[in-house]
Amino acid sequence: MRSIWKKLKVVAGRSCTLGKALAISVILTQFCGANSSAQAADTVVVRFGLFAESISLAELQKAADTGEFPRGLELYTKGLSEEQRRFFVQALRMRVPVNVVTLSRLLNTQIGTTILSNLSEALVRKDQAGVQALRAALVLGASEPQGLSILNFIAAYPSQRLEINLPKALQVAGSLNTAFWRTQQFMLAIAPQLDPRTPQLSLPFDPTQPGIGQVQVLNFNWSDQKRDRDIPVDLYWSTAATAEKPVIVLSHGLGSVRTDLLYLAEHLASHGYIIAALEHPGSNETNTNLAAQGTTRLLKPQEFLERPRDVSFVLDELEKLNQTANNPLQAKLATNNVMIIGYSFGGSTALVSAGAELQPTFLKQRCQGNLASLSLGETIQCVAQELPETSYQLRDDRIKQAIALNPTTSLMFGQTGLTKVQVPTLILASSADKTTPALTEQIVGFNQIPSPKWLAGVVGGTHLSVKDPSTTLDQVGRPNTPFSGGEVVGEQAADVRKFVKAIVLAMAAQLTPEAEKYAVFLTSDYAQVASTPKFPFRLVTEIPSVAIPIVKEFEGN
Repeated sequence: MRSIWKKLKVVAGRSCTLGKALAISVILTQFCGANSSAQAADTVVVRFGLFAESISLAELQKAADTGEFPRGLELYTKGLSEEQRRFFVQALRMRVPVNVVTLSRLLNTQIGTTILSNLSEALVRKDQAGVQALRAALVLGASEPQGLSILNFIAAYPSQRLEINLPKALQVAGSLNTAFWRTQQFMLAIAPQLDPRTPQLSLPFDPTQPGIGQVQVLNFNWSDQKRDRDIPVDLYWSTAATAEKPVIVLSHGLGSVRTDLLYLAEHLASHGYIIAALEHPGSNETNTNLAAQGTTRLLKPQEFLERPRDVSFVLDELEKLNQTANNPLQAKLATNNVMIIGYSFGGSTALVSAGAELQPTFLKQRCQGNLASLSLGETIQCVAQELPETSYQLRDDRIKQAIALNPTTSLMFGQTGLTKVQVPTLILASSADKTTPALTEQIVGFNQIPSPKWLAGVVGGTHLSVKDPSTTLDQVGRPNTPFSGGEVVGEQAADVRKFVKAIVLAMAAQLTPEAEKYAVFLTSDYAQVASTPKFPFRLVTEIPSVAIPIVKEFEGN
């Protein structure tokens, strides 16, 4: 019993740090005895071997209202700290707004069903209907006006009582988003090895400041008739634009918009670059809204192929525009000298366009395991296992450099796909990224990419920290869970965006005659100088030798 209690305190400690919600609340409630059954659910039974404790839904409601734990929970709560006790009360009170249609569709997909199957192992049932019971309780609970909560999940559970196998519940909970927890272990292990010094560095200028060009925007909606696909594109440029500088393509994240990196587009344009920010119609915000209405899938496997094809199509259109008379960009578009920048799912798109090979066969093997243990980024990649071929190569030779900000890479490229990248590449990772955890999604993958390459690290940054503030307003008040929430965005992440401006501008300059002048901003010394108390930055060209054993240890897990 003592070992189980230690595990319970570890889980509670994690939870107090990051919070819990949504589907995870199912498991969390199990830990604190706060799960119940329900058609007329009025009892929760927590089992540990031959021991069992029961608690009524009414007692749980009272605990949520008063903050006092009922006697039925004393066995499990007497050793908790005050902070942990407060967390469990907050967990009982938490309500998460959820789109019921979207949730229902997700839970009925192959991936959703597999996750439910993993979670249902913590439940004790005489029948084999654990998956169906979980699905029903989540959907019915989410249909409440104030959103999904632990208590209304219990009240919706289709059984007279909910029985929980505590050791199994702890095991399931310990596996949730394991990539994120591994990243935290990695950061703790490597932190003492990070050089704390502040180097003496003479900088020629401040790369975070805007250039002399006045930024203008041209809007296009190009139609690819071969693929029956309309691609909206915003072209950012200024009077300083010149064909000596590369064209830069921006690829947004899943469910987002082409203004994901608006601040970055404007910054680069002011320095004389022409930026094409395109929107991927099969994985943008509009598509996500349609998925919420039940009219399409959130993400189709074909989108893994169509996104890099969108990039190539836009470059084709830019070539035509470059030769079109009476337009301000005539003869200024260097479409054979292109740098691509992608964020999140767009980072994966950037890597594919730069030569990385998709490997669905590896996905089919990896995505048969415990999907409840995966991060959101890993789960998204599992969609690509439905692709019919065994491998894909979608490289566009016009792309000469790639930047991937918080990309997903761990599954879709298998064990060798990233070795096919054939251009200089910069990867950015954030230590507190839950969606695409740094260790598995960026650091391990970086080790496979051929040189020249750079790995930028933002200690304290989250998945959305690099995004334009105009696209993160929906994060205000969002609950903090093991999979999402707790994002550092807006003004809080201003220092992160300044650092991104500097290193991206320096990368772009490597394709110009000014390469040497900007090279200093792609050094570890500059990252140290740019660091702030809240965000220590790191920039390396190879994994430090002291970290290699740690990376290797987690690489095969």
